[in-house]
Formats: sequence, structure tokens, C-alpha cells
Amino acid sequence: MNPISILAEIPEDLHESLKSYLERHPDWDQDRVFSAALSLFLLQNAEGTSPETSQNYRRAARVYLETLFEHPAC
Repeated sequence: MNPISILAEIPEDLHESLKSYLERHPDWDQDRVFSAALSLFLLQNAEGTSPETSQNYRRAARVYLETLFEHPAC
């Protein structure tokens, strides 16, 4: 997997919510939250039934599930 660096501004309220969530869930980090959120968005907004669309859907689903069930390194 080739990571893509994303620099994005988010509303202050969302930033505070994210900060609060991360403080209460130390096994999560900002990258993990963004991966889960973006992959869920792509799953919920998938359109079409072409082979490429199906492949992209499966990729997003795999990332979403891997992100949710990721366990912190011990």
C-alpha cells in the first residue's frame, strides 16, 4: 500500500471532538481515525457496478475493516 499524505483543515468543533476521542481511546491515533472515516465515506457513497468500481469498493471495505479491528502493537 502506498500512503498518500493529506493536509486538510477541519472545523474547530470537529477538531475538538477528535482530540477528545483520541484522549479517551489511546489505541487510536489520528491516521487510524481518518482511514476509518474516509473508507466508510467511500463505502457509503459508492456508485456504479463496473469491475473497477467493484474493485474499489472491495479495497475500501478491506481498509475499513482492517482499520476498525487493528490491534495496538504490544
